[in-house]
Amino acid sequence: QVQLVESGGGLVEAGGSLGVSCGASGTILRINAMGWYRQAPGKQRELVAAITSGGTTNYADSVKGRFTISRDYTKNTVYLQLNSLTPEDTAVYYCYADVVSGLDLRTYDFWGQGTQVTVSS
Repeated sequence: QVQLVESGGGLVEAGGSLGVSCGASGTILRINAMGWYRQAPGKQRELVAAITSGGTTNYADSVKGRFTISRDYTKNTVYLQLNSLTPEDTAVYYCYADVVSGLDLRTYDFWGQGTQVTVSS
């Protein structure tokens, strides 16, 4: 079993910043990509940022230059720094990990429980 536990989120004023983190635990041989999706009310879930096992990053156009994704490979943790926030960033943020299981050596996707980010105007 693999669990992803998120922390962070909360209420922040427009123009402000916050950080969210997500740690993976369980019988993990290797984690390939990790990243973050978000879903606002009435909208589809969208990819915010991702980072590969090699450190290559990918960002949604709407967050480029404002958000930074990073990863601690020794702790199986992914972090997202959210800067220059606007009300349009308000959403539930979900982390994910592409995990090679230590039990059967197969690849599975796992998701965190989600954390609410609310940006006030």
